[in-house]
Amino acid sequence: MDMKSGDPTFGFTLADTTRLLRRVFDRRAAHLGLTRAQWRALKLIDLNPGLSQARLSDDLDMEPIAVGRVIDRLQASGFVERRPDPQDRRRWRLYPAGKSPEVMAEMRRIADRLHEEILAGVAEADFATTMRVLAKVKETMNELDRDRTPVAETKKKGTTK
Repeated sequence: MDMKSGDPTFGFTLADTTRLLRRVFDRRAAHLGLTRAQWRALKLIDLNPGLSQARLSDDLDMEPIAVGRVIDRLQASGFVERRPDPQDRRRWRLYPAGKSPEVMAEMRRIADRLHEEILAGVAEADFATTMRVLAKVKETMNELDRDRTPVAETKKKGTTK
């Protein structure tokens, strides 16, 4: 089958691989006492100190109210600090706090070990090719995501994209 004609297993394989990676990571990180949403939020805040709750909501692909609850729990547990945005009083900026560096270091150790195990039988050249292909797919998906016009809206207007 010509790969560009639409191999129906590409999306499923990608999603299934991601699901399995998360499941194994969750199991190995269970002793940290964080939910998946919490450790994902913590990771993004660690990578982007000063991130707004709105941007975090977008990056996590979660509703703002749900992200607010996640941040409430992380703040109550001493992992995150909310600070008002100096330019917009309605916006909160998020920063790692207290126990966050220690937990992030443990999460990195777990992730590094898991990646070593997962990639043990994969040749470096194959891995490099895979990463190049995935980077290109991600770039294309980001471009497609910029056009957020729902298909139903496009059909109503009598145009196609």
